[in-house]
Amino acid sequence: MEETKWEPKVVGFLCHWCSYAGADLTGSARLEYPHNIRIIRVPCSGRIDPMFILMALQNGLDGVLVSGCHPGDCHYQSGNFHARRKFAVTRKLLEYVGIEPERVQFSWVAASEGPKMAQVVKEFVEGVRKVGPNRLFKDEIKDGE
Repeated sequence: MEETKWEPKVVGFLCHWCSYAGADLTGSARLEYPHNIRIIRVPCSGRIDPMFILMALQNGLDGVLVSGCHPGDCHYQSGNFHARRKFAVTRKLLEYVGIEPERVQFSWVAASEGPKMAQVVKEFVEGVRKVGPNRLFKDEIKDGE
């Protein structure tokens, strides 16, 4: 009997103005990136609450990608700067509780950077694949189901 191959499940919180448009351009240009990502469009990367990241991992996802506008290009002036600060603190918190840093990534992708978006997703999914399935909250998931 053939064993099923594990594939990582990741979520991407993408800024509506830049990264989501970059992902859209990726599709329009017919560039491929791993099917493992589920994209959630958010108004701004600065609106991502660190609890969203923790809850995604707690609910069994293997990785979380947050992507916003390049510094200085934020539609809301400073949202991506707030996101960068939140991410630095969130990353330290995740490491403290034992979550591998490869499971969470923050990136800057502009609306015109479709190929970069595809590359970011490919590299992120490969990084998550290398660390393996998220088992940190495995017992909680069983109890909660």
